[in-house]
Formats: sequence, C-alpha cells, structure tokens
Amino acid sequence: MKRVLFIDRDGTLIKEPADEQIDSFDKLEFYPKVFQYLSKIASELDFEIVMITNQDGLGTAVYPEHTFWPVHNFILKTFEAEGVVFKEQFIDRTFAKDNAPTRKPNTGLLTKYFSSEYDLENSFVIGDRLTDIELAKNLGSKGIFINDHTNLGTDEITVEREALNGFIALESNDWEAIYTFLKTDTRTGSITRDTNETKIRIDLNLDGTGQSSIHTGIAFFDHMLDQIARHGQLDLMIDVDGDLEVDEHHTIEDTAIALGEVFATTLGDKLGIERYGFSLPMDDCFAQAAIDFGGRNWLVWEADFKREMIGKMPTEMFFHFFKSFTDGAKCNMNIKAEGTNEHHKIEAIFKAFAKAIKMAVKRDVEKMILPSTKGML
Repeated sequence: MKRVLFIDRDGTLIKEPADEQIDSFDKLEFYPKVFQYLSKIASELDFEIVMITNQDGLGTAVYPEHTFWPVHNFILKTFEAEGVVFKEQFIDRTFAKDNAPTRKPNTGLLTKYFSSEYDLENSFVIGDRLTDIELAKNLGSKGIFINDHTNLGTDEITVEREALNGFIALESNDWEAIYTFLKTDTRTGSITRDTNETKIRIDLNLDGTGQSSIHTGIAFFDHMLDQIARHGQLDLMIDVDGDLEVDEHHTIEDTAIALGEVFATTLGDKLGIERYGFSLPMDDCFAQAAIDFGGRNWLVWEADFKREMIGKMPTEMFFHFFKSFTDGAKCNMNIKAEGTNEHHKIEAIFKAFAKAIKMAVKRDVEKMILPSTKGML
C-alpha cells in the first residue's frame, strides 16, 4: 500500500500574497527551505507526492487562466529540477460559496485514493489552512499544519476548530522540522503489567517535552520518576496500584521492570540513536550515570546511603530500581555518587540518569544507521 503526501500549494510550497492570488511572477516567492527538504523527502522516503490546491475562480474573469499557468508551470519545473515530481495535480476552480464536493476540505477530487492501493491512515496532508487539516480528517489521514497565524480558511471548515486538534500530527512552519518528523516518526510506547502484587500502566514518548503524570502511591518515588521526564525531556505517564500494605518493594521493583521494558520496545530498531550517554552536581553532591542501550543488561553501583528511608522510600531500593530497569531495558549502567545530603544524592542520581537517557536516545536524522559494529543491538 502506498503512502501519500497531499501537499497544498499557496502558503505551503510558495508564500501566499495579500490578495491570495499568484497571477504574476512578481508575486512568486518560494517557502523557505522547501526545496532542500522536500527534495530529501522525495528521494529518501516512500511517499507518493500529490498537489491539491483550491484556486478560487480560475478560468473566470477574476482569475484568467493565462495569468495562472505560466507561473504554475514554472513552479512545477523548478521543483522537478530539485527532484520533486508531483505524481498528480488536483486543482479546484470553484469559490467557497459554491460548496463544491471537489473543493477542500471535501474529497471529491481524491476518490481514487479510497482504495486498497493506498494507505491513507499513514498518509499526510500538508497545508497552511484549517481546511487542509479537515481534508486530512475526511481522508482518514493526519495533517501537518504550516501555521503562519494567517487564519486563512477558518471560515470554511465545517466542524469546530477544537475537533481538528486530534488530526494535527505536527504544527510547524519549518520544512526541516517537517522532514525530520516524516523521516523519524514519534517514538511512543505503552505497557500494562498486572500481577498479584502490582497493577501498572506506563505511557512513554521518547520525543516528548517533559510532561509527566506519575502516581505510584510513594510520594518520594513519584518525585524521582518525575525527574526522568523533566530532565530527560520525554513524556511519562505512570499509574501503579501496588500492595503498599505489605511494603514498598514490589511497587518500586515492578515499576522499574515495566519502565525498562517499555524503553526497550519504544526504542525499537535503535537506528540513528547516540546509544551512549552524564554527570552533574547538585549542591554538595556529584553524581554520574553512564548508560549504554546496547542490548546487554548490567549495573555497576557505587553509591552509599546512611539513612534507611528518604520520604517513604527505602534507600535499599535505589539499587534495586536501577538494577530492575537495566534488566527490563536491556541496557548497562554505571552509577556513582558522592556527597553528604542523602536527599540531594539520590535526586542527583535520578537527574543524571535522565540526562543520560536524553543523550543516548537522541537521533541524528542525517545518519539513520545502527551504532554498532555487530550489525544489531
């Protein structure tokens, strides 16, 4: 099945003039970085590239064809010279007031794509208007919203603005960001782990922004897990119902195992990751957490604690948490910490751990290769 990029023209490939009509070469200005990155999309990815554009009144007195085609054909030839060939061009000539089935966000021009030949679920509409996002909704696809805050097309959508939010896969006016998004995909994963001792649900987004919602029943443990999200700049949602009436052991151990396992599955083939990753100070403490997502589990632990509990979390469980994580994630870690304040010491370890993860899972979109001489991780 073929994936498709349905790409708008005005405001997406070229800048939209004030009168919203490209009828002379004086008005033609290509969108920044569009040649560099759309050509990379065309050469490196497996999308069929299609142009879909509304040209209000084309062929009428308000928009004569002889003013349209010279500029349009020049645009096509310029992209072709950069390796971008549009498989199809769909141009709707109607006005918005006509409410024609062929005019975006309607799909009348695109009926051929509703077939088993095309993978619309994994296709995208790229455009600068909300009508492009509604078109994505109507196709059963996702939208990439080039939002220059012009609010064009807002009065043409047939649903509430909020109803389109779930169909926006990316909002950016940077073609480099669009290329990176299409090439790498967002790395998300979930795990549910139910035993007689704990019931755990974890949602992970390795390419998140540091959002977290963590509930384990142990406040200090929640605080430490929150460090992973915040300083690792990943989104982490953890809900745990554990047998805390027995003690904290099962909750902490099983959470670590499940967290490690969801990291392993979310990293997937590990193409392009840095693989290795941190040391940092925190007041009187200095912590180091070196990590390798190399497929082998091991833990070296050099951190001593003089208190039995920090909050309601036993200090003996710190080692156990990281050992269980390395087992689940199939990674190896070396952790060292020194200092006098026990709270600072373990918090510094978790922050260093988060920074090590951030460094190790980072991808170089220009070098999507496996960081190993073995050929597998």
